[in-house]
Amino acid sequence: MRNRIMKASIAVIVVFLCLMPWAAHIYDLLAAPMLAALPVGAKMIATGVITPFLIPVKVTLLLAFVIALPWVLYQLWAFIAPGLYAHEKKLIAPLVISSSLLFIMGVAFCYYLVFGVIFHFINNFAPKSVSVAPDIDSYFDFVMTMFIAFGMTFEVPIVVIVLVRMGLVSVEKLKSIRPYIIVGAFVIAAVVTPPDIMSQLLLAVPLCLLFEIGLLVAPLFVKATQAPAEEAEKTT
Repeated sequence: MRNRIMKASIAVIVVFLCLMPWAAHIYDLLAAPMLAALPVGAKMIATGVITPFLIPVKVTLLLAFVIALPWVLYQLWAFIAPGLYAHEKKLIAPLVISSSLLFIMGVAFCYYLVFGVIFHFINNFAPKSVSVAPDIDSYFDFVMTMFIAFGMTFEVPIVVIVLVRMGLVSVEKLKSIRPYIIVGAFVIAAVVTPPDIMSQLLLAVPLCLLFEIGLLVAPLFVKATQAPAEEAEKTT
């Protein structure tokens, strides 16, 4: 395990060091949705002494981890694979790969679509007597919160598949509680997103759709990853 962790950490560090010369430009890309919503000529501010250096470094480190994620996941897979049965490998590998892709898709959805809607709403709602100049530290915290919220939202199909595969709940039961799931999705969206209808819909609607995708995929995944003993029991 130590060797695998070291290899994964070294990969992240190498990518991070390669990206460091462009740390300021990387943060500019992260700030682009906010800057596009601000009045012409407006910029973000930094109130801390080392904040202009520290925040771009944090953003660059997170980007380095995302870029090195395939290698990190490979190291995780290489560690656990020797102890798994063939049917367990069929179960773990697709879940690890698909969950990573779904999380990245959630982050991309938030960055390219949701941020534009949220920031334009906030800028248009602000009183004319207020000069909107967000602090880069607060912006970083907000962006990370939204990225995690949407990334986790896109994991809903994986949650449904795992629950069904482990036998904790059936697809029929999940379908029967669909109305409660829809209400819960809108409650979560209301808590996580800013208080405007559009941003709440942009979180709640994908959550409901991804839940339905999980219901469709779960039976196929369960059938494809059954152990030989389980298949024999069903045929007898």
